[in-house]
Amino acid sequence: MKESAEAAWSLVRAKAPTLGVGPEAFQAVDVHLHVPAGAVPKDGPSAGVAIATALASLFSGRPVRHDVAATGELTLRGHVLPVGGIKEKLIAAERAGIRLVLVPARNAADVAELPEEVRRKLEIRLVNTVDAVFEAALLPAPAGPAERPQPRRAPSDGAAPRSAARSAP
Repeated sequence: MKESAEAAWSLVRAKAPTLGVGPEAFQAVDVHLHVPAGAVPKDGPSAGVAIATALASLFSGRPVRHDVAATGELTLRGHVLPVGGIKEKLIAAERAGIRLVLVPARNAADVAELPEEVRRKLEIRLVNTVDAVFEAALLPAPAGPAERPQPRRAPSDGAAPRSAARSAP
């Protein structure tokens, strides 16, 4: 999971210009990604696409579609690699009311094995790159100034800075 988060962070910083984000945005904030205990260590690579999408949303001010789910391992060049458990993940997405699922293109054979009723209810889009993921998952930025991460100032009393939480719309 840690490696997936680090790859996603590096990739989003590299893609910043195409996301409309200046380099100063990354110098102004600290990002701490916490994955609660309970995640199975081998599950980490599948989260790379989702983590990168969340970070791209945060820094670009573009919300993520509420009806989309994504899975896939990322490379540092932005390629989406295949992952395991596609059948189970897509059945769970359908049960959760997800409409669009982004799946690594190299998992096409796994998609073909899905029950017909699940394939009918989901729009399954095969993706090769993180650019295709961002295009499908991120909505346009809202009108007006985008809410972007703001720099934190160290407290004058020497206490550790408090992190600010941002709620999703």
